[in-house]
Amino acid sequence: MVSAPHDDLGLGTWRRDPGTVVRRAVSVPAEDPAPLAIVAESEVPGAATDWLPHSHPMHELVWVRGGTLTSRIGNRIFTVPAGFGLWLPAGVVHGGRLTAGAELHDAFFAPDRTPVEFAGPTSITMTSLLESLLLRLARRDLDAGARARTEAVVFDVLDPSERQFALELPGDPRIDMIAEALLADPADDRGLEEWAEQLRVSERTITRAFREATGLSFAQWRQMLRVHEALALLSAGADVRSVSERLGYAQPSTFIAAFRRVMKVTPGALDVRNPVSDVRSTGLLTTS
Repeated sequence: MVSAPHDDLGLGTWRRDPGTVVRRAVSVPAEDPAPLAIVAESEVPGAATDWLPHSHPMHELVWVRGGTLTSRIGNRIFTVPAGFGLWLPAGVVHGGRLTAGAELHDAFFAPDRTPVEFAGPTSITMTSLLESLLLRLARRDLDAGARARTEAVVFDVLDPSERQFALELPGDPRIDMIAEALLADPADDRGLEEWAEQLRVSERTITRAFREATGLSFAQWRQMLRVHEALALLSAGADVRSVSERLGYAQPSTFIAAFRRVMKVTPGALDVRNPVSDVRSTGLLTTS
């Protein structure tokens, strides 16, 4: 059972590209996994896809190949690049955006039969072993003994990532208009002076509001948002030059430098379409 969509996910909405398919939810498999705990499945939607806000009665672990998933949970944006998954506890309201052509993989965990817990939405390191085990559980020819043994190993290797790919949205009426504008168009290059004039507040007020709400300056927050967007664009096959233009950078070199400050590698060195990408060893700043 999937709950009815919720209208309130917190601040803002992301931009939808032309051709985006809008869906109500990822459906929990109909069969009851009892006495076992995990039901895994996968699909290739074939187009950029948005899932409206929804929740599940089971825990969900979602990961992708050949693309990126972005999830909105309250006032946070979670980016799920190759090599990572996102754990969503049962009942957590979330929406999602999947890049075109990506393979979507889901594993649903029965709460009463899952011996691991995470306090909230959590980035999970998708090691080759963990992914192989979950793909094995998607098979329909496993007997009960084989499934039980496989599940036991999943619980042993299911670990949170050292890097949590989350961006805190302000949720502050003094600066919500700025965040809304940048979510709709990350290339918006208006600076503090222009925003201060438009909102009729001081630059200091904007700076203080961003620090208090997100822990980052306005410039740092915008840079982080652009990096989240860049991961999605790069995973969809866009080249560095087109990404830099789309995100409002005057030169590709400026984008590369900004990306490297956050990710500790250049976009060219980071193959976000490869599940064993070096993204696991980067230093992406977390604002969750």
